[in-house]
Amino acid sequence: MKKNILDMLRGAGGNFTSGETIAEKFNVSRAAVWKHIRALRNSGYEIQSSERLGYKLNSTPDLLLPEIIQHELNAKIIGAEIVHRDSVDSTNRLAKKLAESGAADGTVVVAEEQTGGRGRLERNFFSPKEKGIWFSLILRPKCLPKDAPKFTLLAAVAVARAMERFKLRAEIKWPNDILYEGRKLVGILTELSAEVSRVNYIIVGVGINVNVKREEFPAELQKIAASLSEVNGGKNLPRADFFRAVLEEFDALYTANDFSEIFQLWRKFNVTLGKNISVISAETGESFGGVAVDIDADGALIVDVGGELRTVYAGDVSIRAK
Repeated sequence: MKKNILDMLRGAGGNFTSGETIAEKFNVSRAAVWKHIRALRNSGYEIQSSERLGYKLNSTPDLLLPEIIQHELNAKIIGAEIVHRDSVDSTNRLAKKLAESGAADGTVVVAEEQTGGRGRLERNFFSPKEKGIWFSLILRPKCLPKDAPKFTLLAAVAVARAMERFKLRAEIKWPNDILYEGRKLVGILTELSAEVSRVNYIIVGVGINVNVKREEFPAELQKIAASLSEVNGGKNLPRADFFRAVLEEFDALYTANDFSEIFQLWRKFNVTLGKNISVISAETGESFGGVAVDIDADGALIVDVGGELRTVYAGDVSIRAK
């Protein structure tokens, strides 16, 4: 009901809508209408009221609420269901619980803050309240478990394409870090539940630093982290609009299911290929250096190590200074 009233106020185009009209439309009492209006105000919506004219929506909060994100969301699968939390330890952990309970393909779990966010290699991920976009996607693709890492690259490309929509330049470091002047804007963590020959579900967790000021990062992160507002000349971005763009880009790539195209797009945004890099293999723990040559059909990184081509399926990669 709250969403229906909100949609009706939006549809009024900045004009007043009488409480009587709303009550008749949804066959409820005017007291019930007032109750829902009060709930919307408590959620941060600025709704003007007039005893004679009714109610008018003046502004919506910069929150990642389902009724805000789904309004005019152009997506087939991703975001049809959105689970929102004001605060959660980790959206990936909550997404896994929901996936185990049967949550649908494309379900989005998003929080205004994470108190225990994690990145790759069990690193903590700084996720301050209402400063970024911290979310996880529940995916149920019909693919083999070996294909799961491809969805990490898909997520990176989706965010990069959303940045393009806002005229922001994206740089992807293999496999999934999005950078600005060498500092991290976006982190992506993909987790898999599978059997030998089938995927049960994939959780893709994404953390986007949107409006975090440099001095707001912990001291140890200030030289290695950045936010979209910094790329945007110091001006804040509307989080809901950017989140909607990310979900739309992810949906377009996911439903097209064309990883050859996704890899081509990844190459367009990447800052790894052709560079001297250092690698710490996640499989063996071995460290080595070489030149990043390309990615293969599985999204693995091909590295030229003294004339020998080596394939890195998972690991920590850093770009060497010239």
